[in-house]
Amino acid sequence: MCRGKDTRYTGTIIQKRRRPMPDWSYHTLFKPLLFRLSGRRARDLTLHAIGGLSRIPGGTFVIRTMGHMEMSPLLASELAGVPIACPVGLSGGLDPHGTAHKALAQFGLGFIELGPVTVRAVQSHASISRMTEEEAIVYPDGYENDGPDAIAARLRKGTGHRLPHFVRLRPMPGSSPREALEEQRELLFKLAPYAAGFTLDGLAEGWPTATALAYLTEVRQLAEAAAPGKPVLMYVPRQLPEEELRAILDTARSFSGVVLGDAQREPGTRRERVGGGASLLSAQLSKVRLLRKSLGERSAVVAAGGVHQPEDALALLAAGATSVMLHSGLVYAGPGLPKRINEAILYDRFTARVASIDAEALPYDVSVDANEQASNSRASVVTSSDPSTAPQRREISSFPPSPAISSTPSFWANWGWMSLLGLGMMIGGVLAWFIAATTVLLPYDEDFLGKTRNEIIRFNDHLLHFMSHDRITLAGTMISIGIFYYQLAHHGLRYGLHWARTAVISSCVVGFSSFFLYLGYGYFDPLHAAAAVVLLPMLLLTLRGLKDHPSRKPPGLRNDRIWLRAQWGQCCFVILGFGLGIGGLTISVVGITEVFVPSDLVYLGVTSSELSAWSETIIPLIAHDRAGFGGALFSLAVAITASALWGVNQGEGWLWWTFLWGGLPGFIAGIFVHAHIGYTDFVHLLPVYIAVLLYLAGLYLTYPYLVGKGGTSVTAVRSL
Repeated sequence: MCRGKDTRYTGTIIQKRRRPMPDWSYHTLFKPLLFRLSGRRARDLTLHAIGGLSRIPGGTFVIRTMGHMEMSPLLASELAGVPIACPVGLSGGLDPHGTAHKALAQFGLGFIELGPVTVRAVQSHASISRMTEEEAIVYPDGYENDGPDAIAARLRKGTGHRLPHFVRLRPMPGSSPREALEEQRELLFKLAPYAAGFTLDGLAEGWPTATALAYLTEVRQLAEAAAPGKPVLMYVPRQLPEEELRAILDTARSFSGVVLGDAQREPGTRRERVGGGASLLSAQLSKVRLLRKSLGERSAVVAAGGVHQPEDALALLAAGATSVMLHSGLVYAGPGLPKRINEAILYDRFTARVASIDAEALPYDVSVDANEQASNSRASVVTSSDPSTAPQRREISSFPPSPAISSTPSFWANWGWMSLLGLGMMIGGVLAWFIAATTVLLPYDEDFLGKTRNEIIRFNDHLLHFMSHDRITLAGTMISIGIFYYQLAHHGLRYGLHWARTAVISSCVVGFSSFFLYLGYGYFDPLHAAAAVVLLPMLLLTLRGLKDHPSRKPPGLRNDRIWLRAQWGQCCFVILGFGLGIGGLTISVVGITEVFVPSDLVYLGVTSSELSAWSETIIPLIAHDRAGFGGALFSLAVAITASALWGVNQGEGWLWWTFLWGGLPGFIAGIFVHAHIGYTDFVHLLPVYIAVLLYLAGLYLTYPYLVGKGGTSVTAVRSL
């Protein structure tokens, strides 16, 4: 049963949580490289890299920026009485030394397992092997750990996160039950102050079943005395047959719950295998159903192992698991797996709530107990061990109002103003393009120069074309920005998507700030200033009453070919966004300092000194155009990068069309104006060519995932 804290909320139900190293970078860049290394070297390199990053100043910010996970109170529950933010935990064997726990805690986890912990440290430097076909990992020594003294010192020093720790206690290899009992007494004394709960391991030591159960009962009593009020769970090894599981049920009822282990010990060795594909998941599902039916709702059932995609986690929760723990799934599916699981659970619980309430009878903003909502949802989703008796729910693609998400706010409430801002940018871009393609200069430009258009042409017939090329590329960028703002407002802000709000507001802040770049070149553009004065109030009006809500779209549940292909497409868009950002910053800096790059002067056929000698104001005017374009390009890059990092989810077809139509004006302006004026230096245009290739590849690779109809629904998984 879900017994979270009594937390009330009104309207806004999402709390921000982010994750590092998204799947787009893992599957395209890191995993191919890491899988060329030995298992131990790859693990140590990965954990030390992300762990080290989390400990340097600003490192956590970098980790959080690379992903965007909204942790809703709907995900909050309890694990054997311990409040957890979500029902997804980390298995202790993945990071036995706690090297990267601070970073891993950002992945969207609700708790972390420590262990197994033995009374003395067990070190192993033997190779860790991967069984790629079965998506399994084989550890040379399942007892490997740092020992209680080192672990207690680490916890005493602080872990840098607030997730609860469940400590798994295990006898030393070869210990007798009596020796093991004394070992556990010492372990409990040293670790009780730091543990949220304990998991007792003793069924895989080769002892007779009756002896092992008597041992576990005695250790449970010791734990309850050493750590009053803290839950004590029984660890069931993966290799325990279902028949023997039935034999230990009476003893299991005296514990706070059961952890179904993810490791299978190889006979006669200390080697343990974690993971194993569909066969492992099927066995775990059967055991979860048996435990839930036998132990009832009060006992926690934690399913560790077999979770490599959101579909697996949903199936285990639907079978009766209280929570799941991840291990090999993070290695093979990627670090985004916790986020994807949480999104699937959130969608499931949210739609369950919507389906059970007559939405039309509710007022616009209703205060609801988050704990009650989570409890009701879990009771309807995961308590039935028989799929035929599970509640039947319809799939919802357009959600009616509910206590979790109110009806769509009116156009003038907030999101409509951002739509108007986007339209304003598009109209402004079209006008700027028209002027740049015809007269190029406005009257106040000529007044500032003290030169007429004809005088400029007589001095240098390339100069006006050069200024036109700067202004047309700026105009194309403005149109692209406007398309992104309109789309993010219409499809994102309108429905309370937090990532869309972050993307559009961050881009706006950058864009409006770039206006002040005129301080670097001394040219004040009255038209630019007038546009800022008109558009800024629209941004401010957008900020009124924004609320965050869960996504209305069902998430993808499988690590299928379409999903993997989309990771490559997402990678292309992210690299494109970062590349445009670097380009925008570079252009802005050059614009307010050197103004020209060497190829510019080659095209013009003059030097900076000759230009200054002809007119003292021509370079400040060109600098104004260049810096303005650089600022606009960086603003667009922020919108593209944020959308690519956080918005690529299955079925979000509007985002694909945003990338398509939002990219065309900028690329058309950048390529064709250079061809039109004859400025075709290959090195100068090489970044544009690379950007176009990334743009086209991103569109091609993400189309089936974003626009296609493939995928598995949450509803379908409930019947597994």
